[in-house]
Amino acid sequence: MVSTKLESALLVAAIATGVIGRPGPRASPANKASPEEFLGSRNLPDGYYVPSYYPAPYGGWVNDWQASYRKAREFVASMSLAEKTNITAGTGIFMGSAPRVGFPQLCFNDGHNGVRQADSVTVFPDGITTGATFDKKLMYQRAVAIGKEARGKGVNVWLGPTVGPIGRKPKGGRNWEGFGADPSLQAIGARETIKGVQEQGVIATIKHFIGNEQEMFRMYNPVQYGYSANIDDRTLHEVYMWPFAEGIHAGVGSVMMAYNAVNGTACSQHPYLINALLKDELGFQGFVQSDWLGHMSGVASAIAGLDMDMPGDTQIPLLGFSYWMYDLTRSALNGSVPMDRLNDMATRVVASWYKMGQDKGFPETNFHTNTKNSEGLLYPAAWPDTPKVVVNKFIPVQADHDEIARQVAQDAITLLKNNGNLLPLKTSQPLKIFGTGAQTNADGPNACADRKCNKGTLGQGWGSGTVDYMYLDDPISGIRARSQDVQFYNTDSFPERIDGPNDADVALVFITSDSGENTYTVENNHGDRDASGLYAWHHGDQLVQDVASKYKNVVVVAHTVGPMILEKWIDLPAVKSVLVAHLPGQEAGQSLADVLFGDVSPNGHLPYSITKKEEDLPESVTKLISTPHINQPQDTYTEGLYIDYRWLNKHNIKPRYAFGHGLSYTNFTYSNASITKVGQMKKTPPTRSSKKGILDYTQDIPEPSEAVMPDGFHKHWRYIYSWLHSSEAKDASADVKKKYPYPSGYSTVQKPGPRAGGGQGGNPTLWDVAYKLSVVVTNAGSKHSGKASVQAYLQFPKNSTYETPVIQLRDFEKTETLAPGESTTVELQLTRKDLSVWDVVLQDWVIPVVDGGYTVWMGGASDDLRISCHVDGMKCKSAATGER
Repeated sequence: MVSTKLESALLVAAIATGVIGRPGPRASPANKASPEEFLGSRNLPDGYYVPSYYPAPYGGWVNDWQASYRKAREFVASMSLAEKTNITAGTGIFMGSAPRVGFPQLCFNDGHNGVRQADSVTVFPDGITTGATFDKKLMYQRAVAIGKEARGKGVNVWLGPTVGPIGRKPKGGRNWEGFGADPSLQAIGARETIKGVQEQGVIATIKHFIGNEQEMFRMYNPVQYGYSANIDDRTLHEVYMWPFAEGIHAGVGSVMMAYNAVNGTACSQHPYLINALLKDELGFQGFVQSDWLGHMSGVASAIAGLDMDMPGDTQIPLLGFSYWMYDLTRSALNGSVPMDRLNDMATRVVASWYKMGQDKGFPETNFHTNTKNSEGLLYPAAWPDTPKVVVNKFIPVQADHDEIARQVAQDAITLLKNNGNLLPLKTSQPLKIFGTGAQTNADGPNACADRKCNKGTLGQGWGSGTVDYMYLDDPISGIRARSQDVQFYNTDSFPERIDGPNDADVALVFITSDSGENTYTVENNHGDRDASGLYAWHHGDQLVQDVASKYKNVVVVAHTVGPMILEKWIDLPAVKSVLVAHLPGQEAGQSLADVLFGDVSPNGHLPYSITKKEEDLPESVTKLISTPHINQPQDTYTEGLYIDYRWLNKHNIKPRYAFGHGLSYTNFTYSNASITKVGQMKKTPPTRSSKKGILDYTQDIPEPSEAVMPDGFHKHWRYIYSWLHSSEAKDASADVKKKYPYPSGYSTVQKPGPRAGGGQGGNPTLWDVAYKLSVVVTNAGSKHSGKASVQAYLQFPKNSTYETPVIQLRDFEKTETLAPGESTTVELQLTRKDLSVWDVVLQDWVIPVVDGGYTVWMGGASDDLRISCHVDGMKCKSAATGER
């Protein structure tokens, strides 16, 4: 059905082999067959390479998936060769299908915050907003609602959640699609999202694997290679793979590869990332798809483990050519792509369809992204060779999802500062509102396609991760509905004439900072915040200073994609209160007003750190690749494990506001903390179980007739088909004696799997609970109810032989609303994996000191840790200042 993930790009063939920062041979260009399969630069830094890993592991050996695989394998066995190749790629705009045997067209739709380019849907808060809630329950409820809307619209594959980028680079264009700059926060957000969406029968897609930490120069084009993210093995496992492992453990149905290269090899044809890590070590059972127009090769990507080419075109999508489809049919007939690989590819797609129950009662797609009208072109890419039919049925799917959207937006609002308890406001106070960010874009909330402008209230970033508004409840509407005295100056420059100001006035200043996908350039920002940096757009910092020079009581409200530098005004005496409302989606108004006027105490927490200056972080994360390179641009992760608060803690740099920071209108105390051992751990996990129940994927090369186009079939221009003409099929079959020049290390013998594997996400015992923690949280205030976020940070033993960050977030839990004086008990846990580090020699997870001097710190932020629990003595106590 309609493939609504579409990005403009001009790409060419890419690298096929390169590095993962652990001992192994460097790949040689001589091993590559042709420009289609190898255009790799050899300017990698020393020590980075990609080990060979073949063949692609079969799926179907995980218990939870075996029933689906049995049905899928039988189904695929009934297909002809052309039908198999057809369901492993899109046909340009539409996903391939096998109608003869009853396999439907599948609708892929961009998400992360809803159903893209559809009618009658909800615009949910973005991922970064959801992460700022630090609330697992809300993360899950948001996902359930998104899954219901996707299903109601007939979306088979929802292209979310996003956990890559992880937020390594503060200026990164799509950080806001993810949940925050920490592996555990991202992992928990991904887990809850996948669970909620897939419970509705919609296949979730965790993306982008891996190293897509900036937008500029991520893609290959005729004159420029996409950048290479050079990541060492331990950093890859402990930071960037961590949320993907959690998502796969949750049973995600699809993984999308990134555009860029990792250690010199394009991700879409990276045998180590796909075959070794995703499918073998992490035991991924679903299908691996390319990002849109990120497919780089034919045979090379197939044997590297890619299962689906989306949307099917080559990198220059003009004439309906493809590296797969008909060419994959030819490659199977001539033996270049083994039939067991093709059977596994097709089976993985069908097994995911069965696993989500889409074979029974799944709604047909009832919307179209190319028109808002009821009727539209059936084959839009083939114009004028196409009939006009009903494509939009305008089925409403919002239900009461505005309530969960509003709750997420509200509970994410983060109070950074509240001097003199200026907030909450009284409805009788005279309010002066400044800044265009307070009101919806005058041209309409959807005036800029894919939100590719920053006008009016900023509810989303821009690009493919956006949803069309049915309405936008903006802040000025929410404020006016509550306040008796409001004067709004819809400008980002301080007016020449104003009434007053008076001492009783409270001035609210709305500022924004935007970013998005590199598909668009917005106010000279090429996706990433390369022009604006970490400062407010539209001279917002100057507006705050100007307002603060006239008014004695100023509240700043920031709608932002990520961290901002606030130093130009944060210490001004008049700036009493600062709120970060993140990206609230359609419910920007009432959610904010409820916090401003005290109906709700703010309970959001920063999902990233706010530094005093950019240079407080290393150049490797602050500097963007911003100019063309003759050779492939290199983005080397020299900071290793130390991103965001991990770097700041290591170098004793005090941020302006720390990761996890968030104030309330009330105060919370922590008491009666305890730590309990649940399971006895050993240094390494138990030996993994062997793969069992793998089906037979072998097959002789089919007869050429299985690839031949039916007589009289009418092809539509620019659409991609898997059939061959009779002469082409016979020629391909006759080429079977010609040996394809496979890369060094290529093998067709299935591997038993690495020691670190054994289940979805890795060795299943990694999720065994080692310790449980309990703490009583009390609302110690006398006026306001509120919610507390208890965050647990792990400090590794000082006698460990492994260098580790000072503290690392491992778990969190949000309380229900507590009235003044009310208490509740919060429970957290640590798993075997939480206690482990990745040993690059052993190639497994290792607990450095079993039952040793681990300390678990609990509190409201990474710099507000109230309780310390010690594993070696199994005791908890109030944390002393400077104890760490």
